[in-house]
Amino acid sequence: MTLHEAMTARMERGEFPGIVTLVARGDDVRADAIGVTSFGGAVPMRRDTIFRIASLTKPVLAAATMALVEDDVIDLEEPVHKLLPELAGQRVLARIDGPLDDTVAPHRPVTVEDLLTFRMGHGLITEPTFDPPWPIVEAARDLELVMGPPDPRTPHDPDEWIRRFGTLPLMTQPGEKWQYNTGTLVLGVLLARAAGKPLGDVLRERLFDPLGMRETGFSLPAERARELPASYMGDPGTGEMVEATNTGPEVWSSPPRFPSGSAGLVSTVDEFCTFARMLLDGGVHGGTRLLSEQSVELMTTNRLTPEQVASAGQLLGGSGWGFGVGVSVTADDVSAPGRYGWSGGYGTTWFNDPHERLIAIAFTQVSDFLWSGAQKEFSRLAYTAGSGQGS
Repeated sequence: MTLHEAMTARMERGEFPGIVTLVARGDDVRADAIGVTSFGGAVPMRRDTIFRIASLTKPVLAAATMALVEDDVIDLEEPVHKLLPELAGQRVLARIDGPLDDTVAPHRPVTVEDLLTFRMGHGLITEPTFDPPWPIVEAARDLELVMGPPDPRTPHDPDEWIRRFGTLPLMTQPGEKWQYNTGTLVLGVLLARAAGKPLGDVLRERLFDPLGMRETGFSLPAERARELPASYMGDPGTGEMVEATNTGPEVWSSPPRFPSGSAGLVSTVDEFCTFARMLLDGGVHGGTRLLSEQSVELMTTNRLTPEQVASAGQLLGGSGWGFGVGVSVTADDVSAPGRYGWSGGYGTTWFNDPHERLIAIAFTQVSDFLWSGAQKEFSRLAYTAGSGQGS
């Protein structure tokens, strides 16, 4: 079965109303738009359909971070409290499920690299359940920090957000454990503080303008925002697709109060492919070097210990983690080790395979795409779609 046939079959079964895929090997770029932008709708998916890319924001933020590192604006080993003094007094919970006032001193400061590798000592809790009702989880919720799903959004601007976060203890010792998401929320505030300008301006100057990514950003013109596909998630009890009502066009037609370095961007398959190709080409775009080969290697090489990979749980699924990207560390049913990329919770996924010179991108706005088997099928079939054996 070809990639087109497989994704069409899933669309016809009602798994998603539509999808846009892009697979590239060298100059051979194959994009495929299937279906429509909403269940029961009549607007066709197009190659230039704009999507909320959620956690695919993370690799973009990591690349911008490395650009600032290369310019000596920040340093990977620099304690984050030098730029974010609000975090200088943070202690560490004696027990992750314990009271907020039962803390110990941190063994060492949190560094910029800790934010990139998600080993800062704070992040989403997935075991024994997602966001268990522990004091640290309840406190973050009371402070309206929005540590998990990106919508509804935090009402705070970056300065107020980081001030409130600084009143909480860390969950674990810095460098000890991989924990998802908080690191890039903090990192987005840090980059803006270091550059002396809003995070959106940092990303545009360092990446989007040089790469020609004109529509990728934290907001859209109102008429373009109205073209965003509807966002869905299956009801756990019935399996029925439920439309998200908190991420409509009005949310995306003006700049956010808090530009999320974890999940705040919108993009198209072609614009994200331009970013992915820059990484695949070792930091070069159109003959211009945007990142050093060393920076790209740091980003796309696993930084975690085997124990940290094993304890990371279902989010990593046995993969390692570089800077802002997951990195496969063992052969699996998709490829040999070395594939890197990530996915976004709205239903977007991307990987590069440097050994095959392959870029594979699939954008939907149905979260279930990521765990229904569709993402894995896409990843496997992308290899034949990019080799002339199917499309």
